[in-house]
Order: sequence, then structure tokens, then C-alpha cells
Amino acid sequence: MAHPPLTLVRTKLLWQSFLAVVFSSSLLMPNLINQPVQAQINGYCQLSTAASQTKEKLRLSALSGSQEAQKRYQQLIKQHAQELRACRSKNWPNIQAVWLRLYPCDIEPGTIDQIMDRMVNRGYNQIYIETFYDGQVLLPAKDNSTVWPSIIRTPGAENIDLLSLAIQKGRERGLKVYAWMFTANFGYTYAQRADRESAIARNGKGQTSLYVVDNSSQVFIDPYNMQAKRDYFQMVQQVLRRRPDGILFDYVRYPRQTGSDSIATKVSDLWLFTPATQEALFSRALNSKGLDLMRRFLSQGYITVADIDQVDKLYPQEGEPMWQGRIPPTQQKALLPATDRQPLLQFELWQLMVAHAMQGILDFVAVASYPAQQLKIPSGVVFFPDGNQMVGQGYDSRLQPWDRFPSTMEWHPMAYATCNDVGCIAEQVQRVISMAKPGTKIIPALAGTWGQSVSNRPSLEAQMQALRKFAPQLKGVSHFAYSWQYPEHDGDRKFCRLR
Repeated sequence: MAHPPLTLVRTKLLWQSFLAVVFSSSLLMPNLINQPVQAQINGYCQLSTAASQTKEKLRLSALSGSQEAQKRYQQLIKQHAQELRACRSKNWPNIQAVWLRLYPCDIEPGTIDQIMDRMVNRGYNQIYIETFYDGQVLLPAKDNSTVWPSIIRTPGAENIDLLSLAIQKGRERGLKVYAWMFTANFGYTYAQRADRESAIARNGKGQTSLYVVDNSSQVFIDPYNMQAKRDYFQMVQQVLRRRPDGILFDYVRYPRQTGSDSIATKVSDLWLFTPATQEALFSRALNSKGLDLMRRFLSQGYITVADIDQVDKLYPQEGEPMWQGRIPPTQQKALLPATDRQPLLQFELWQLMVAHAMQGILDFVAVASYPAQQLKIPSGVVFFPDGNQMVGQGYDSRLQPWDRFPSTMEWHPMAYATCNDVGCIAEQVQRVISMAKPGTKIIPALAGTWGQSVSNRPSLEAQMQALRKFAPQLKGVSHFAYSWQYPEHDGDRKFCRLR
């Protein structure tokens, strides 16, 4: 399979090769149903406590069977949706989103209503629902033809489509609902399949990601593996049949490692040691000398003067070793001695290996986002602002080339830095803004809670005020996560027993 130059992701060519494989707020008083009272909304578009409590009482009454309460509840939902829309259109940011994980217990009647109401009360107008994580997918068991198990595996609930329900309940309240999905992290269940062993990423030490991350649920795949691409593509198609308002791709990278391994400094640190990745790598050679030196560097981690001399003798008809992206020094009448050429060739081979690993991530994003592009559904990438950095002569082990993600996709940088104030958070966001092409839609993700600091992070209000001060051009901000804002409710839902 031919691969594009390292400086470019040619989505159309990738798709043509892949296609053949894939297709073998306000108070409503009891006696004033038709005369709603305007809700109190603060500068963050949050509803008053009284308005929120009134809506919750109506929800509970409607859940117990009161038709009158159900009617008033639905009226209040519509009114709050209108007020939220008007408030967000006039206040910064226009988009205020929250990240949400759903659990099997959320199929209980009224639970999704309660969650969505709370988000409207807090001024959110977008919800990012975790749809694929930890090797399981938010699809009904009876309508899940993917290689991953459904999140809801409760007997008798095989037909319940929690994702579709959440999209419906969100839209009733004026919310846009995105599907948020892990990407290169396929989860432990995938690694358990004997027929997918070759799709798991492997470094030069014989390790898969199971050996290098603390969370055993994380299993990263070889982004060049066609089977992995096909599996993920088919899952994205099924998710998009629910017509979410957008789709976000998270874990678009390699594993994060710790200690000295957090920096990749040698070829054995890279996730290049699988058949598909190596086949794609060697296809980048432009002559026999280039291919031979690539093989030697990959197996040894370096090339010697003797290696270069041997290659020159093996292919005397060729000039400089060549591979995609290489621009050799000005041609001499004769090749320079191997001793003079070895340092540059070794450095360029190292750069080639790193670039090839990063290109795999970019290619995978192109495949993953293609179905959404066809349906004109917005797509976005979630990334760490420091995930693409050089550290000395090495690279951040995540090898996340976010600065080369398409500007046509939304960018969701996770500004999770901790320094007891907003300085380091603002610095991360500023780095992304400075590297993005004009017109790129940037929606920073902030971690924290309203009204108080947590884990050395200032309150969400303080973080947002800082962003607005130095980057008022940003149209949106997201908050991680619902579980941080309602930890007790999240725990109850995670560990409840379905009746």
C-alpha cells in the first residue's frame, strides 16, 4: 500500500485504498401554566436555584405518573431551552460544553432527563457523551455488529439505545449532543482477541502498551493496520447512524509513559515493530540504499560507518540513499567518505522513524473522520497541548502531532496544567492558538468545578475569566466533567443495581 509524503495527509488517496477493503430556567407557577415567569439567569447562563428546584419537582411528579406535572414539565423544558439559547448568544463563550460518561443504570426512567436538566441549569448548551471507551461501545446489544461489547449488557435491555435517547433528550432541551470516542486506544477487550494480535502496537523492546501504562484497560493499536482501521471505521458508521450533532476523537496518539520512558530518544522506544507499520515504513524508501539503511537502523537503533560503506558497495550504481522527504546535501561529483556522512544520515533516519510514527496517527484520523465528513457532521480531535513537543534530542512519548491535524476539524486542547493559578492553563491554550491556522475552531477543555479549586486547579469561573481576558476570540469552552461536578450522583449511577 502506497503512503503519502510525510508532510501531508492525502485523505482521498487513503480513502480510495481503504474503500475497497471496507466494503468487500423559569418558574411555572401551578396556577399560571400559560404565563411563565422569566427565570433568573446569571452571567454564566446558569438558572436560579429556585427555577432548578421547581423543574426537578415537576420531573419527579411526572415520573410518578402525574399527567399535569408532565405537561408543565415539558413546557418548562422548552422555555429553559429558549432562555439558554438567548443567553449563550449574548454571552461569552457562545459554546459551553461538558463531558459526560453514561452507565448502564442510566436506562432507569427519568435518569437521562435529570442529567440533561442539570446541564441546562448550569448553562451548558453542548454535551460530549462518551460513546466508546475502555473497549466497549454505547450501542444496543441487539444492534451492535462491532468487535467490541456493548456498554449495556443487562439481560432484558438488549434493545435499549442509550445514545439515541441521550441525543433526543438533549435536543429537547436545546442542547447539541456529540459522540466522544477513544481512537487509537481500543481497550483491553480488543487485545483479548487472538485474531487481532497483529493489530496491537509494539515497540522495539517487545512490549505492547499493556506493559507501559498504569491503566490496564488501555490498549493502543498499530494505526497502519488495515484490520484496525476497518474495525474502527465500521464502529464510527454505526455511531453516526444515531445522527449526533458532532463526533470527537480522543486518545489520538500513542501511550503516555512515565519516568525516563516519557521521552522517546531511541528507535526501540517507538511503536514501529509491527508488520503493517514496517511495511508502510519500507515503502517510503526511494532507492535500494535508502531501504537497506532503513532496515539496519530499525534493527540496530543506529548505523555505523561500516554499514554505509557496505551499502555503497552493494549498490554502486546509486548515489545518495533516498527516502520520502529526504533532501540530501548538494551533490558532489563523488560521494563523500562514509565517516563524513554517517552523523547526518543517522540523524535523518531517526527523524524519518519519528515522522513515520506520527504520520500513522494522522492517517488514522483521516479514515476515522471520513464518514462524518460525508454526512456533513462536525468532527473534532482531542489532544494534549504538550503532546507534540521535542524534549532535548527526544520526543514526548505520546507522539501526538496535533499541530498537523486538519484545520477543518474542531480542535479540543485539554488545558489541564496545574500550577495553583491560571497562568499555566492560559499558556497551554496560547500555544495552541499560536500554532493553529486561521479559521481553526478551537474549544479548550478545562478541568475543574464551579465555585472552588480542586486538585491545584482554580475554579471554572477563574479559568474562564482568564481565557476570556487573553483570548476573547475563542467561541467555545468545555468542562471536564459531569462526574467532577456531581461526584455523588456519578458514583451512585456507576455502582447502582438495575431493578
